[in-house]
Amino acid sequence: MSMILGDKEIQKEIEKKTIVIEPFDLKHLGTNSYDVHLGKYLATYKDAILDARKHNEINTFQIPLDGYVLQPNQLYLGVTEEYTEIHAHVPFLEGKSSVGRLGIDIHATAGKGDVGFCNTWTLEISVSQPVRVYAGMPIGQLIFFTVAGEIQNYYNKKENAKYTQRTDKPVESMMWRNHF
Repeated sequence: MSMILGDKEIQKEIEKKTIVIEPFDLKHLGTNSYDVHLGKYLATYKDAILDARKHNEINTFQIPLDGYVLQPNQLYLGVTEEYTEIHAHVPFLEGKSSVGRLGIDIHATAGKGDVGFCNTWTLEISVSQPVRVYAGMPIGQLIFFTVAGEIQNYYNKKENAKYTQRTDKPVESMMWRNHF
């Protein structure tokens, strides 16, 4: 049976280094989650029409100190400030309710990470109306589930893993690396 880790269990796993969060600050640890923050970079795709079989390039830019206004009908790729390593649990990234109440969605489909994921999290951000965002603002929360049984295929050990290069910038879709 999979269960969500509570705050004391998250702290124990951090001490054992099965969960790594950099930077880690105890004040961001919730009852059963850890708050992550919007990094300083956003990106948008260069082309208006994306092609799943092609490498769709992005324009990356830094969020100004006075914030950046996100617009509806535009997909933004963001990134978490926090680098994570998850060696024994299944991480889920969920939006914070305060962020959702501003009309900000932080992931279109990719809220679940894999055991062995070691990186910052690229966010798939969309908004329902214009909203100003700031680097360093709380953007989401990581929830950690226990895993039943042994892991055979850790993400960071897979030959075909597409998102293993450590970065502090958003990463575009690597769908084009699949064979279909």
